[in-house]
Amino acid sequence: MMAQMMELSKPGENHKLLARTVGTWTYKVKMWMNPDPNAAPSESSGTANTKAVLDGRFFVSDHSGKMQMPGPDGKMMDMDFKGMGVEGYDNVKKKFVSTWIDNMGTGIMNSEGTYDAATKTLTYRSELEMMPGMKSKIRMSIKVIDQDHHTMEFYEDRGGTEVKNMEIAYTRKS
Repeated sequence: MMAQMMELSKPGENHKLLARTVGTWTYKVKMWMNPDPNAAPSESSGTANTKAVLDGRFFVSDHSGKMQMPGPDGKMMDMDFKGMGVEGYDNVKKKFVSTWIDNMGTGIMNSEGTYDAATKTLTYRSELEMMPGMKSKIRMSIKVIDQDHHTMEFYEDRGGTEVKNMEIAYTRKS
């Protein structure tokens, strides 16, 4: 049993997939917060820095930027945004795992996912409770375009209908 545990603790090919995100990135965000699907998204930008930790078992990303959010008066205003993600591959579960925290709430979003090599897409699923008793099923799709670009799309289940409410385009800083 100890030999099996030791083997399962080693980083492997799936960890190498995640290692592609190591580095410094700029990002542009589009958010559709208005319930009207035809409304224009708010746009913001920032930077992200991703590093490998624990001998490549996990990848920690720190995000910062400005984000358009409703202020106390309901009008949109720039707010400082800080967020942190941790991603890895759980060799026991045979799933990608992710956590996310940011300064827009106090919860921790935990996700599990799979990778489709044909489309170069990592798909995470989660459940998020932003308001008491109001749980939403979440799907995040991360697509690798090339070594210097990837996108993340964030979808929320709203009463049985999946709605895209965020899109982030990342570009590696040279």
